[in-house]
Amino acid sequence: MSTDDGMSNSPFGAPIAVTRGDAVAPLVVLLHGRGSRETEIMALADALPPDLSYAAVRAPIAEGPGFAWFANRGIGRPVPESLRATMHWFNAWLDGVAPPGRPVLLVGFSGGAAFAGGLLLDDPDRFAGAAILYGTLPFDAGVPTETARLAGVPVFVAQGEHDHVIPRELLDRTWQYLTEESGAPTVARRDPVGHALAPGALVGLAGWLAERADYIARHGFPGREPARRPAFAEEPPLSEEPTLCEELPDRAGPRPRVSVTIPQQQLTDNAPLELQEKLFARLSALVGVDTGQSAISVPGARGFMLTPATTTGPAQAFLVPRAREFAHLHPGHDGSLHVALPVGLAADVIRHGWAVAHPLAGIRLTPGMVLVYGPRDERELDVVTAIVNASHAWATGKSTPATA
Repeated sequence: MSTDDGMSNSPFGAPIAVTRGDAVAPLVVLLHGRGSRETEIMALADALPPDLSYAAVRAPIAEGPGFAWFANRGIGRPVPESLRATMHWFNAWLDGVAPPGRPVLLVGFSGGAAFAGGLLLDDPDRFAGAAILYGTLPFDAGVPTETARLAGVPVFVAQGEHDHVIPRELLDRTWQYLTEESGAPTVARRDPVGHALAPGALVGLAGWLAERADYIARHGFPGREPARRPAFAEEPPLSEEPTLCEELPDRAGPRPRVSVTIPQQQLTDNAPLELQEKLFARLSALVGVDTGQSAISVPGARGFMLTPATTTGPAQAFLVPRAREFAHLHPGHDGSLHVALPVGLAADVIRHGWAVAHPLAGIRLTPGMVLVYGPRDERELDVVTAIVNASHAWATGKSTPATA
């Protein structure tokens, strides 16, 4: 049981939690569903990486035989005031067990998924990632859900194709927001189950947690540094190459469909072949760039690699650091690009409709890796060129943005 530090003004009292592991390892907080309790969800830790720490917290509101995180207006629809009160209560507890600098990953099931989503959307910089399992994000409940809100924060989402507990429209809205609009690098899966954790999803969650923890161990975790969301136009000029000197324009029309599986591909609204070749010619002419088969992408993807003499940027400025590959152009049937950007710039490119995060950014790959949609006309060709120029400038050391 935790202490009551920060709880003196709360109507809920001190949180009750069961814990496992030490106080140094990244902390995985397990959030149970409505009507359940902390001891039940703690059993998940048996199947998750043993070198992480775990805490399962009991929700503060009595509900049937168990407890709930918030009052509902209907299934999956929290009462905003109730959600805000329990988030404040939870965060006071969390500050005591995980001070700034200790990575925290949230894993929520059903009602706990909505609560985890509320915490993440309310303060993305606080968390190293979140798993949203068989539940919905708390839309229309007083937490921000704007485009690119979760840029740079990895998310794992699992849903059941036959789930009849959470309304289908909320599951679909959650899926669309996370995989297209949120900016979060999202590993997403739907399994042929109902409202229950599929065995494959549990294996996937364990692997995702292990890889995220390994990435943090190798690269660090910035914690609460609120420097991830500047406007593209606020960045200084990145190089002498053409770049965006005005605010990044919005891309016209709806976002293209992009696969949620690996390899990530643009499936609709693809770039005409002649524009793909114009783009390749422009990018091939950048200073210090060699081209060839990508070291990471599908056969036929053309990579843009720096020569050793021009490689002065940080490792995170590259899709494949050992190959010095900072971007690649996918084959003609696709026409999109993968590009490494500082997370702040990645957020802005996503916000204005030009890109979507790569599912494995911040898991195996640089956290600002995005898929940039292929250009459909000459105007879009100029914008896409400028986006890749920003990546080139970072990789060549001409730009060292604080948001890297």
